[in-house]
Amino acid sequence: MIKEEIWTEKYRPETLGEVVGQDDITERLKSYVKSGNLPHLLFSGPAGVGKTASAIAIAKELFGEAWINNFTELNASDERGIDVVRNQIKNFARTAPLGAASFKIIFLDEADALTPDAQNALRRTMERFSATCRFILSCNYSSKIIEPIQSRCSVYRFRPISDGAIEKRIKYIASEEKLKVTEDGLDAIKYVARGDMRRAINALQAAAVLGKKIDAEVIYKIATMARPEEINELIEFALGGDFMGARDKLDVLLIEQGLSGEDVINQIHRAIMDFGGISEKTRVQLLDKIGEIDFRLTEGANERIQLEALIAHFMLAGSKE
Repeated sequence: MIKEEIWTEKYRPETLGEVVGQDDITERLKSYVKSGNLPHLLFSGPAGVGKTASAIAIAKELFGEAWINNFTELNASDERGIDVVRNQIKNFARTAPLGAASFKIIFLDEADALTPDAQNALRRTMERFSATCRFILSCNYSSKIIEPIQSRCSVYRFRPISDGAIEKRIKYIASEEKLKVTEDGLDAIKYVARGDMRRAINALQAAAVLGKKIDAEVIYKIATMARPEEINELIEFALGGDFMGARDKLDVLLIEQGLSGEDVINQIHRAIMDFGGISEKTRVQLLDKIGEIDFRLTEGANERIQLEALIAHFMLAGSKE
């Protein structure tokens, strides 16, 4: 039976050494902890790659038992206006650190959601209270952080977690929870995760509801994703000139499996990059069309019409090969 804890929290790294898949970054962060000092930091990268875990681990290693009193976490996407900087952040920053700590840490998650006015106010706050407070900013896109803040921070760019690191962590959690994960189940988790450790752990926990044995079928069912071979089959039908066969396969994905048009287009994009038997020129043309269809879906176009148009384009491109 699945446990009540959320596994992404239960298995959150306690130290920088436990953060997986970011060894080069954590080694540099350890040097700050060892020195007992810390500059302002800016973590950028996709979701689920260890940015928040690293920030909390730094606070725990620096402050020990008193970390909870000298560390505050704010999610900038919840409250993104200038009042947050003027009130909550400034009030915490101006108070002296507790215990033996020489400074406090303010962790701003999703800082790229802050308005430009709020970021400008934050810049001044970072200057005024740098003696008693350090800032760690986390964002998905560092380009959305104004240049004056970037120049005040040491920037660390987190990359997607490697498949090997995801596999190692999933095996550890499965062992702790007494689960049996098959080889195809591991491959499915890595495919679903796409470098996001949080997504991988959530997939494992959701699959554990259905039983102790976790295989690819269970993972794809709970992740609402098509198997890679099903997407490849759809592409093969289309490029081979079998439009109705490709359309029938699309019906299975959209109607029987309940996938959205965006889900399908994302998986087609992933599949076409590794699809063999087509020239580079054709691959480029197909990618260009996939990008166009993806834009139309984002703008609210009918997903059935757009995906059938994509299949038609694939068929025409295949006939020219």
